[in-house]
Amino acid sequence: MTNVVRVLGLSLGVLLWACGGGSSDSDAGTAPDAGGSDAGADGGSTVPDAGPAWDAVGALMDARVADAGPSVPGLGLAVYDAQDRKVYEHMVGDFAPDRRVAVASSSKMVAGTVLFEVIRQGHLTLDSTTGEVLGWTGDKANITLRHLLSFTSGMQNEHLCTLRADYTLADCVAIIATTPQVAPPGTRFDYGSTHLQVAARMAEVKTGKRWNDLFRETLAAPLGLPPEVTYFTAPRKAEGTSNPLIAGGLRTSMNEYAPLLGLVFHRGSYAGLERGTPELFDAQTREPFPDVTIGNSPVKDLGRAYRYGLTAWLHCDTPADGCDIISSPGAFGWTPWMDREAGYYAVLGMQLDRSNEGVVGFSVDLSVELQPLIRAALGH
Repeated sequence: MTNVVRVLGLSLGVLLWACGGGSSDSDAGTAPDAGGSDAGADGGSTVPDAGPAWDAVGALMDARVADAGPSVPGLGLAVYDAQDRKVYEHMVGDFAPDRRVAVASSSKMVAGTVLFEVIRQGHLTLDSTTGEVLGWTGDKANITLRHLLSFTSGMQNEHLCTLRADYTLADCVAIIATTPQVAPPGTRFDYGSTHLQVAARMAEVKTGKRWNDLFRETLAAPLGLPPEVTYFTAPRKAEGTSNPLIAGGLRTSMNEYAPLLGLVFHRGSYAGLERGTPELFDAQTREPFPDVTIGNSPVKDLGRAYRYGLTAWLHCDTPADGCDIISSPGAFGWTPWMDREAGYYAVLGMQLDRSNEGVVGFSVDLSVELQPLIRAALGH
């Protein structure tokens, strides 16, 4: 890790997982936002009695929250089947399915979907370079969109400009362009924010539209999500939209996130909406550069061997060939995942105090514990 990254780490705190904004912007304990009841695959509609097959799922959640004590005041789980029916929902403590919160790194998979659609429309390809699109020169000119979406660009993985609400995305990326490379593109994996900031700027340049307008036009409006579901620089404060934090700035509720996740689960086809291509969503499940050196990896720090595809963690032993289970957990505990082989997708919703150590470990571990119980409840 370079000295520059060490200095940034002092200021960026838990940007390790998701860059949720400055450490002073916690809204823990405030009244929950009103997530639109008409959002999501079935909005806030009542879930039918799931039956005793699901009792173990709820019991595990209750037990883990009780064990965690005050550090986890509440959370929720929603599970959707392959027909997009909400087959299970369980809330513990102060959380609710329509509470809109900062989802941190769970923003990444959504950003990937926007970029897949920009590719489908012909504005970019996975092989488009920063040299071609942004006019970058030297050792950075050969960074491709594929490198950026897989965090293998070789750039320093964080920069303080991503936290500046008084900048534009263009301003921030122009600053990132001046920083020295850590490694050649495609040789080193470093989880962080700069990669997607640059990728989003490439989309802005080629489409002539600002990121949040692209997100609104591509996903939010067609899925019936309200304007408040958008990307911010400081998402816990809901502040700053001119320099949105692409890797961690989305605010949404469980009900509102569900159709965004459903679109990924169905490889770009959901409720009559077509975004990206099946081939791009298949590429998302594969590690594009299997021989990379692993630099900054929060899952490695948790003792897990997951590799990374295109804006998604890969949960299998053959990541180069593709994985049925992918996820996009965030620094405040929000953890979405899907299991295509078992035929479901799920949102584990929460917003924990980012100053607590082990927040990510708690949510990732819980999601892993829940997966076999959900499979069993679904008859797999």
